[in-house]
Amino acid sequence: MTTIQIRIDEKTKRSAQKVLGKLGIDMSTAIKAYLKQIMIHEGIPFPLYTENGLTLAQEQEILHDVDEAKRGVNVSKYMSPDEFMESL
Repeated sequence: MTTIQIRIDEKTKRSAQKVLGKLGIDMSTAIKAYLKQIMIHEGIPFPLYTENGLTLAQEQEILHDVDEAKRGVNVSKYMSPDEFMESL
């Protein structure tokens, strides 16, 4: 066996302990289960989101598209409604 020490703010710790207590699980058991799930999934066992509510890949794609638009890449010229309908 080995020991892991982590630093976390008190509010997060208390909130997590409260939820885990309702589930009948202590913090150590929950962390062990989490680490085992990382092994099984060979990665984080749930999606990670940025502060914008997007996955990292989604956010990077948007930033890439914005950069292209700023450079004029993959941007169509302005069309009037009639021109747009003709292009369809």
